[in-house]
Amino acid sequence: MDRALSVLTQIEAWLPPAPPPIDWTAHAFRWQRRGARGWLDAVHVVAPIHLQDLQHIDRQKAIIERNTLAFLLGKPANNVLMTGARGTGKSSLVRAMLDAHANRGLRLIEIDKSDLGDLGQITELIQGRPERFIVFCDDLSFEEGEASYKALKSALDGSVSSPGDNLLIYATSNRRHLMPEYMHENLQAEHQSDGEIHPGETVEEKISLSERFGLWLSFYPFAQDDYLDIVNHWLQIQGCPAPQIEAARTEALQWALERGSRSGRVARQFARDWAARHV
Repeated sequence: MDRALSVLTQIEAWLPPAPPPIDWTAHAFRWQRRGARGWLDAVHVVAPIHLQDLQHIDRQKAIIERNTLAFLLGKPANNVLMTGARGTGKSSLVRAMLDAHANRGLRLIEIDKSDLGDLGQITELIQGRPERFIVFCDDLSFEEGEASYKALKSALDGSVSSPGDNLLIYATSNRRHLMPEYMHENLQAEHQSDGEIHPGETVEEKISLSERFGLWLSFYPFAQDDYLDIVNHWLQIQGCPAPQIEAARTEALQWALERGSRSGRVARQFARDWAARHV
């Protein structure tokens, strides 16, 4: 018996500790995993971003806010996939939804794509809670053979179990269909005598995941004037007076040129650098 107890003690030392109790007072959570155990880790300090800070994506803002408000009211709502140019406000828009509607019961759960197989556990944890939860996966994309790809397909639409009416999935990606696409896959397409085209099975498989998101929102690179408007907005937030904002125009364009992108992220980074040197 003593030897058996010693062995059990050694095994217990290798096991991960029991997950801590969930702090439901938090507005945001991060799904954590250690070994076979996963838990919701409360995030009490969320990086602030407001809807009015997101410039020149008015259509995308209107659509996702309409969907989120319907979700909060218990009306039918869709899972959302946001794709397009980097730094154009995709993930910021999700955080802005939390900032705008946390007082109405909206909560955010951030999850890594490698943990998407745990969506069933998350659903069980939040079942019966009065809050409404958005499970957010940022920069979602898959390579060939990743297991979490199948798990997400099932969770979105196809599993025999219901995800519950208090959970939606919002995801961002730079790939429209979330997986790499190759030229040789297009060669599998069949061309019928009447002109109808049937995509190959590989293409159908890759498209099937993105199609399970009810809403697709596309984001595009900003025109020069739009980029400068965003720079001006962030310079005002940083407390720069009007003469300094006007003087920053040329350097802001150079900043974007060096980075090869006119995006909201680049504009905010420039505004921080300029304000640090001139305010």
